[in-house]
Amino acid sequence: MGTKEKLLARLKRLPADFTFKEAARLLSLLGYEKNDKGKTSGSRVLFIDKQNRKILLHRPHPESVLKEYTLKHIIDKLTRNGDL
Repeated sequence: MGTKEKLLARLKRLPADFTFKEAARLLSLLGYEKNDKGKTSGSRVLFIDKQNRKILLHRPHPESVLKEYTLKHIIDKLTRNGDL
């Protein structure tokens, strides 16, 4: 099982310790590119794939752990985009 499959399986379990870094890595492996939306983007991070499909995430701070609703949002968007 490769890194992409491991991260997908972990995401689907909705773990309480899934980090923004893991989400960014998974989206990168699925073909999404990170776009910080310019100098004033703050904690908003946009991921765009080659078909211009977008996933907008909030980079948590000061900790990097994503909330459960964010994980569900990622799963929903990946499902709608045909990546799951």
